[in-house]
Amino acid sequence: MPEKDAAKYRFDVFDVTKVWPHSDYPLIPVGKVTLNRNPENYHAETEQAAFSPSHLVPGIEPSNDRMLQGRLLNYPDTHRHRLGPNYDQIPINCPYRARMGNYNTRDGPMVVNGGKGGNPNYEPNSLNGPVEDKSYAIAGEHLNAKVGRYPHDHPNDNYEQVRALWNNVFSDQDRKDVIANIGGFLGKCRQDIKERQVKHFYKVDPAYGEAVAKAVGVSVEIAKI
Repeated sequence: MPEKDAAKYRFDVFDVTKVWPHSDYPLIPVGKVTLNRNPENYHAETEQAAFSPSHLVPGIEPSNDRMLQGRLLNYPDTHRHRLGPNYDQIPINCPYRARMGNYNTRDGPMVVNGGKGGNPNYEPNSLNGPVEDKSYAIAGEHLNAKVGRYPHDHPNDNYEQVRALWNNVFSDQDRKDVIANIGGFLGKCRQDIKERQVKHFYKVDPAYGEAVAKAVGVSVEIAKI
């Protein structure tokens, strides 16, 4: 069904109790699947298979169908319960000729792909980790609803509540403990990472930023930039 037809079709296209008569929209063959052998290992290839409508390829996107929306969430949740949190690392559930570049499946129970070693588990990073390919973003327009990913644009001050915690809640000893704790871990990072981070502490409060900068060996002048 062309998307432009959906809004004015005689049935609600998201009503799971209705079908689209083939006289209105004939089936369109898109391919052929040939089953030419039985599984060699029933447990590995059948019992551990984790099918889900959320396993989508570029060009196919979920609709606003409520039944589908529920299954997008519930099927993977069932797989996590049945096969473990890293079920998508099991060979039967991996991409056939590729390996995903992401930060999602790492460490934890039942890791079978090595856990990605010492690579970072956050993005963006400065260590050449995988980067989002925006060409695969979902389109954003579906009938009369808008679906997409958008930057956080609420006019929050990201430093206001941290500043109140630092100035109004922490005691002098609390502040010393926080500086020592941050300095112990941040101090082990590369110099450019330390220089970028201390600027955030300075925006919370100059005294905070200066104390962290001294603790990790960064010039106070850099923290002020």
